[in-house]
Amino acid sequence: QVQLVESGGGVVQAGGSLRLSCAASGRTFYNFVMGWFRQAPGKEREFVAKINRSGSNTDYAASVKGRFTISRDNAKKSVYLQMASLEPEDTAVYYCAAAKLDAVVALTANDYGRWGQGTQVTVSS
Repeated sequence: QVQLVESGGGVVQAGGSLRLSCAASGRTFYNFVMGWFRQAPGKEREFVAKINRSGSNTDYAASVKGRFTISRDNAKKSVYLQMASLEPEDTAVYYCAAAKLDAVVALTANDYGRWGQGTQVTVSS
């Protein structure tokens, strides 16, 4: 089992940067594909980025590609989301998640079985 705690959210002006962190507990963090999702008010939770177990492969939503970078440190049991060139449309609660072990693609919320509590990111114009 793994438990997840996000941190690093806040208020930033458009064009600014933030780095989100997600700390995991449990001895098997390295077994999980990890992802970041976000949910804006009145909208469904959407995929942002994912990273494979070793950190050698990543995927991004089209809306954040080139601006956001996901990374992980298995020794520290942590995954990160570096966000740059932030836009007001990036305002949302951001969630860290661990994919189900049998997930094949891991691009939808249904592929993830463990979630953090979320951290608010607000981008002002």
